[in-house]
Amino acid sequence: MRRGERRGPAGPLGKAALEEQHQQPNGGSPPPGPERDGPALGLRRSTESEVYDDGTNTFFWRAHTLTVLFILTCALGYVTLLEETPQDTAYNTKRGIVASILVFLCFGVTQAKDGPFSRPHPAYWRFWLCVSVVYELFLIFILFQTVQDGRQFMKYIDPHLGVPLPERDYGGNCLIYDPGNESDPFHNIWDKLDGFVPAHFFGWYLKTLMIRDWWMCMIISVMFEFLEYSLEHQLPNFSECWWDHWIMDVILCNGLGIYCGMKTLSWLSLKTYKWQGLWNIPTYKGKMKRIVFQFTPYSWVKFEWKPASSLRRWLAVCGIIFVFLLAELNTFYLKFVLWMPPEHYLVLLRLVFFVNVGGVAMREIYDFMDDPKFHKKLGQQAWLVAAITATEFLIVVKYDPYTLTLSLPFYITQCWILGIILVLTWTAWRFFIRDITLRYKEIRRQKQEHKYEKDKCLSNGDGHSSILDEQNGSKLRERKL
Repeated sequence: MRRGERRGPAGPLGKAALEEQHQQPNGGSPPPGPERDGPALGLRRSTESEVYDDGTNTFFWRAHTLTVLFILTCALGYVTLLEETPQDTAYNTKRGIVASILVFLCFGVTQAKDGPFSRPHPAYWRFWLCVSVVYELFLIFILFQTVQDGRQFMKYIDPHLGVPLPERDYGGNCLIYDPGNESDPFHNIWDKLDGFVPAHFFGWYLKTLMIRDWWMCMIISVMFEFLEYSLEHQLPNFSECWWDHWIMDVILCNGLGIYCGMKTLSWLSLKTYKWQGLWNIPTYKGKMKRIVFQFTPYSWVKFEWKPASSLRRWLAVCGIIFVFLLAELNTFYLKFVLWMPPEHYLVLLRLVFFVNVGGVAMREIYDFMDDPKFHKKLGQQAWLVAAITATEFLIVVKYDPYTLTLSLPFYITQCWILGIILVLTWTAWRFFIRDITLRYKEIRRQKQEHKYEKDKCLSNGDGHSSILDEQNGSKLRERKL
């Protein structure tokens, strides 16, 4: 929907919606269109908020393709004509790679296709789309190296990498109250309160904003703790105390993050989305408020996953949960096989990357599932996130197959087999056995109703009914014709 239009509840496509179907090339963004609403342009879904926009189109939203091209050309000209090239081959190689990436990012920010989000600016989300491409290409490069070369290549990024590092064991003494330590009996709790505690909270707060469903968030949170239990024989980092798993992680950090995320979602769904141009607001307080709200969504769509509504949606939701869990595991296994300490800035940058691309990917997946058209394609950011997750896992498989092939303990294997059997049994009952049973009952009910009507028609004196006479007469006329 274009700016200056009100998204109504239904009705024919207006001029704004028709313009959206013929979108401009993304050298510049069209004025801040909505977080485009998937299947039915111009029609507001029942889970989507109404948007009012006065249509102001300022310099902030105009195309700047020529400006970016001019600045980029000037920068390259300065390096070529005025700067002396050093004789250090390694330095020139690094600088050439960085310059190539920056040129690609400049092209992508100005020319790539817009995604579903438009705030704070469509160029911001195009930037992260291009970063996704660069990161995927980097992973492909690492995948095609030998294990030793791949680990040593990380030294070109940070000279301190490429050295095997011991993993911290979070298990050990699991007493909440340690009477043997008279100075501080609760030292075990204080030892676990490191920087990862707020990271867990904010991580799950942001994941809730991405998934927008309490049940899915809780299932992923609990499932990951079960995975840590199952894989602690492979990674010492997964070895934690029981109260660290269920009290600090699931209940306090994850649970509190999910709760705050759901409260934020509730506020976003009730918020009035009425936008004015900054210079159309008379008061300074209103201008400051408008600047802050620029970093909130342009409109809001409530996700209704409805996994039990059809087999297709059930399999899609299971696939989303699987990819989420795999991406979480990749965080730990990648730093294990590439010898990166947990506090390294590359680990943090990867998490920041997934925070920015994850929300776009989830919106594109939801639109893909909610689109009734048969011929459709998955969104570009969702496609890249799936490819990145798969490539990361393949790197882990190649670089340390021994760790991944360590057999699960027998009781763990039994628990997973039982869980898989229960899920498959419920799937078969819900989407096959139950449907067959309901269909059989419906056919049986229809037959009984037909028999009752027939008996009712034959209950007159001559044993015939007017309805049967009309049916016989029509059959006779059909034979004559």
